Amino acid sequence: MATLTLTAPAKLNLFLHITGRRDDGYHNLQTVFQLLDHGDTLDIAATETGEIRIIPELADVPLKDNLIYKAARLLQQHSHCPKGADITLHKVLPMGGGIGGGSSDAATTLLGLNQLWGLNLPLEELANLGRQLGADVPVFIHGRSAWAEGIGEQLTPLDLPEDYFVVLTPDCHVATAKIFSHKGLTRDTPVIKVAAFLEQGGHNDCQPLVQNLYPEVDKALNWLVKFADAKMTGTGACVFAKVDSQEQGQKILEQAPNNLKGFVAKGVNLSPTHRQLSGQ
Repeated sequence: MATLTLTAPAKLNLFLHITGRRDDGYHNLQTVFQLLDHGDTLDIAATETGEIRIIPELADVPLKDNLIYKAARLLQQHSHCPKGADITLHKVLPMGGGIGGGSSDAATTLLGLNQLWGLNLPLEELANLGRQLGADVPVFIHGRSAWAEGIGEQLTPLDLPEDYFVVLTPDCHVATAKIFSHKGLTRDTPVIKVAAFLEQGGHNDCQPLVQNLYPEVDKALNWLVKFADAKMTGTGACVFAKVDSQEQGQKILEQAPNNLKGFVAKGVNLSPTHRQLSGQ
């Protein structure tokens, strides 16, 4: 059976406005998802056994809670496919970092198995499945940097400048549910148009709260802002800044404190997963 090696890219939220709270407990928001050319790698092999194997199993994450496993099982059940898969994860993106690692892994699993199992399901159907796994999964399914509204599921593709970013990964895990349920979260930012973001940018409503609750994030932002306009992505913990070149980003990284890891990546409008699946 065939094997695919696919990149599961990171994303940045270039801004994140929380515009209200819904009756179902979810929040209405506005954001821009910027895809990056950096991420985890998945080796996906189709099998005839019907079994889904994840290699290696993630420490502290039971198999039934692993988003890669959940994505494969969901697709298997939805399509009534008798085939299985061996999926090897080469993990480089931090968990709880706000850069979409788990969501991207799940989306890449759905995209890869859709091709390997010969299902040929349309992207919208895969995105609807992915939404059951997490609000950020559909943007990786569609594979385009995008403007997002609603709970993040209303996506409009955007062609953004393919800038370079330096991303720092503080050594802490921020729980998204904790931030969105916190009474200190601002939830009444006025709705804006795409043009307003392109002209004026935006802010991250979660950032002040996370800085207050997680000293590691606060320290990373205060260090990075000395070099460029630093922001937090998503609900954290990762922070980022736009830089002029990969070389500038590397020079900033080289000066980072020893306890602060990170990477430099280029923003892309089309996901590397989609490029790989189409043979580009």
